[in-house]
Amino acid sequence: MTKGAPADPSFDFSILRALRKREGLTIGEVSGRSGISPAVISKLERNQTRAELETLFRLARVFGLTAADLLSLVERRSAHRVKGSGYRSDGFDFRTVAYGNARLFFGDATKGARTHRPEIHHDDYEICWVLEGAVEVALPREKHVLRDGDALQFDAVLEHTYRALAPSRLVIAHITKAKRF
Repeated sequence: MTKGAPADPSFDFSILRALRKREGLTIGEVSGRSGISPAVISKLERNQTRAELETLFRLARVFGLTAADLLSLVERRSAHRVKGSGYRSDGFDFRTVAYGNARLFFGDATKGARTHRPEIHHDDYEICWVLEGAVEVALPREKHVLRDGDALQFDAVLEHTYRALAPSRLVIAHITKAKRF
């Protein structure tokens, strides 16, 4: 902890108060579990000081987080705006946006349209949510017919194909898997 240092305007440590209250903990209990003094925790919650890596690490463990997770929560960023793009794939028209660990696809398909794009897949989970119509999702050993409101999640590295059984609108999300090591 840097004594007397002004809080960094890039970070908002008041999230610690929200985490603490969500867990039903007092400052004293967080202090006891982390070994960080109650005064330091109080100053952090009021953005009157900044934390060193060891402090972040110890506080994060109290809430079941990594130091990196806690740091990403305290970053003072209200929003991240990106521009979407579009493409056509065998009768499916997609609009897409991408952020750090997620890519979202909004698709319209005509009846009979079929798409299979293995080049866009990484070590992701894939979620398909049919908003209107009917879509068949074919995986290696199974097929699923999704209708209005149905959703399916699967490992995106599996070979898979989408086929529109009726004019359809759907959302597909690719969520990057957490790194295991």
